[in-house]
Amino acid sequence: MSLDSLEDLFVEELRDIYNAENQLTKALPKMAKAAASEELRMGFEEHLKETEKQIERLEQIFEELEVAPKGKKCKAMQGLIEEGSEIIGEDGEDAVKDAALIAAAQKVEHYEIAAYGTLRTYAELLEMEDAAELLQQTLDEEAATDKKLTELAQNINTEADTAS
Repeated sequence: MSLDSLEDLFVEELRDIYNAENQLTKALPKMAKAAASEELRMGFEEHLKETEKQIERLEQIFEELEVAPKGKKCKAMQGLIEEGSEIIGEDGEDAVKDAALIAAAQKVEHYEIAAYGTLRTYAELLEMEDAAELLQQTLDEEAATDKKLTELAQNINTEADTAS
């Protein structure tokens, strides 16, 4: 694809985050299964449901733009998920592994926050009010998830510290 306009860039970045979210729907169940903390497991399961809604919002935007959502592989998400998979495969204390899972999940959240913030700004500049609103909804959810992970980390990191 040629990037000749902000709309071209907008579509390209939408495809990137669409692929990222789809990759995440495959990774979150594995992270939930690996979590020792019941609260963390439930958080990953809740985020999976949220991610599925976010994918639907992206599909709405693609439909309005009359473009296909496919065609881009998000290498950044692929790398972040690979890091999370490495943690799952490690041996160690439950609380320490949970702390590592939270760190991996927050890296994902921060990537998504950056992507959705950028996309929302592009949508506003392109005067795509519906798309901007949908992207803002997702951005708010991602920020809320990051905050929940931070709150979970306070207890789990303390447990991890005492486990060592």
